[in-house]
Amino acid sequence: FRIMAGKVKWVTDIEKSVLINNFEKRGWIQVTENEDWNFYWMSVQTIRNVFSVETGYRLSDDQIVNHFPNHYELTRKDLMVKNIKRYRKELEKEGSPLAEKDENGKYIYLDFVPVTFMLPADYNLFVEEFRKNPSSTWIMKPCGKAQGKGIFLINKLSQIKKWSRDSKTSSFVSQSSKEAYVISLYINNPLLIGGKKFDLRLYVLVSTYRPLRCYMYKLGFCRFCTVKYTPSTSELDNMFVHLTNVAIQKHGDDYNHIHGGKWTVSNLRLYLESTRGKEVTNKLFDEIHWIIVQSLKAVAPVMNNDKHCFECYGYDIIIDDKLKPWLIEVNASPSLTSSTANDRILKYNLINDTLNIAVPNGEIPDCKWNKSPPKEVLGNYEVLYDEEMAQSDGPDRDLRSRSGQSTGVKGNRARDSGKPVLTTWK
Repeated sequence: FRIMAGKVKWVTDIEKSVLINNFEKRGWIQVTENEDWNFYWMSVQTIRNVFSVETGYRLSDDQIVNHFPNHYELTRKDLMVKNIKRYRKELEKEGSPLAEKDENGKYIYLDFVPVTFMLPADYNLFVEEFRKNPSSTWIMKPCGKAQGKGIFLINKLSQIKKWSRDSKTSSFVSQSSKEAYVISLYINNPLLIGGKKFDLRLYVLVSTYRPLRCYMYKLGFCRFCTVKYTPSTSELDNMFVHLTNVAIQKHGDDYNHIHGGKWTVSNLRLYLESTRGKEVTNKLFDEIHWIIVQSLKAVAPVMNNDKHCFECYGYDIIIDDKLKPWLIEVNASPSLTSSTANDRILKYNLINDTLNIAVPNGEIPDCKWNKSPPKEVLGNYEVLYDEEMAQSDGPDRDLRSRSGQSTGVKGNRARDSGKPVLTTWK
């Protein structure tokens, strides 16, 4: 049988070794040199081919794959924002308290994505917003690229006009009919550690979207810039100051190949607890978990919830100096390349734990099982949200969890009743 189908595309040897060791340990295969592997870690392009109408390919019950067919609803930058905006509007129409706004018209609980527009479609809306605060800085990203490619910062309208302009009609046009961009308000007050900007890379495993069941990996990490941060407009072109992507930072003169400019999430938590206090730190991580769950809920209605699929996403979160977290983007194929020794260990464990949840107990895969694995196979994962469990706890559960009546992700006691109440994502 095959657990994953398609062409082999190993990003690194670590993927290959983990998968083979995992399967050999379970007695599924015996590995011999130069053998053709039946087990594949599929690229997003291969997934498109497998689920394409033209191929007519059908997965059997003992085949599972590591992406959902239309994962891009969450992982393309423009579609993620579009789905979150739609989700907020739908909650507003339903009169949900989750869509409550403050006196300035900002969402109280769902304001976790920077103001964003699609270009060229929303060009006029962007200009209108830019003119409200002409001293602001914006970041432009191509919708379909990763690793910091094609990203740049602007703080003048003329910079966009120069980038793409039809002189005959004086209207904004895309450089190419294929390439769309998103432009987002730049978080110009990031939390700095040692004077440097950083973001968080967190791993989230989704086993099913309907009902939503997701898991948080406890061993995420921070990615630091190599050059100290400055909001100075003279440094807008210096990507070593502004972009945390390892693919960019590793080319910097100050890049450290031993630690790779990375901190573990547990080190970040210790640092924040010692400098800002435990309560504030717990609130920050509580909000990060909230953001992840709400972003998954936003795409759940449009996601093709194929029973053969699971997916491990790479979430990028930036924290500002007020300790407010912002969702920047979600990656469908988070890098499994190891840049340091610690990286190698982390990603080895990540793949191993992901497979243990996708196919627990070393049994032959069966896409019909209920996708709720026993606790002992979770490894470094913990249940972030279980929709079935949440629904059984009452319709107002989300708001109670978000507004602080129950705290933490471990299921602490609610302040009002004294009874143990699980948080939204548990």
